[in-house]
Amino acid sequence: MKNIGLFVICVIPLQVGTALGLALIINKKRRGNLFIKIAFFSPVVMSLVVISVLWLYLLNPSDGLINSALQTVGISPQPFLTSPNQAMLAIVFVSAWQGAGYQMLIFLAGLQNISPEVYEASRIDGANKWQNFVHITLPLLKPTSTLILFTTLIGAFKLIIQPMIMTQGGPLNATMTPLYYIYQTGFTDRFVGYASAITVIFGLLIAVVSFLQRKLTKEEEA
Repeated sequence: MKNIGLFVICVIPLQVGTALGLALIINKKRRGNLFIKIAFFSPVVMSLVVISVLWLYLLNPSDGLINSALQTVGISPQPFLTSPNQAMLAIVFVSAWQGAGYQMLIFLAGLQNISPEVYEASRIDGANKWQNFVHITLPLLKPTSTLILFTTLIGAFKLIIQPMIMTQGGPLNATMTPLYYIYQTGFTDRFVGYASAITVIFGLLIAVVSFLQRKLTKEEEA
């Protein structure tokens, strides 16, 4: 639970912030928007297993492309997935990179539903771009942001593929997550009763989060 808590705290602001930033970029008509949409949405439709294997090679501490790039700018090679301090952060980065494109399109739909007349009225009153963003864009995106926040939160709690493929829960259990622990307990160690008990408790936790999402969403609609 500590590991998944760290993952949730790190991945939500990174993934949601990246998605909002990309949506703001492509919301304005400019050359290259189609490339950005394709580039960041492509990982969403790819298998998580394929993505995990890809980044497993990229983050290889001895001959990975990331460390080769770091060495060219004078930074020593990093252990990444073999370090208890860096492994979960590496998985956070990979997960945010993989999922940001989906939230980007949802944010884009929300931005396009905001009437241009609202921004025009604020410009007449002398508001700058930052004031428009704080006082118009963010408040009007609140229902969309609430939906994205809770769907990302629930998705983060279900983390299993990345640690299973990239680290096998290590090093030193630094990337062991509840779902992966349930899998190992039930299918590898064959403690089916214990794994079932963990599943029930974890399911109740997800149910509480889902209930809060529905409650807040209904309040926004009201």
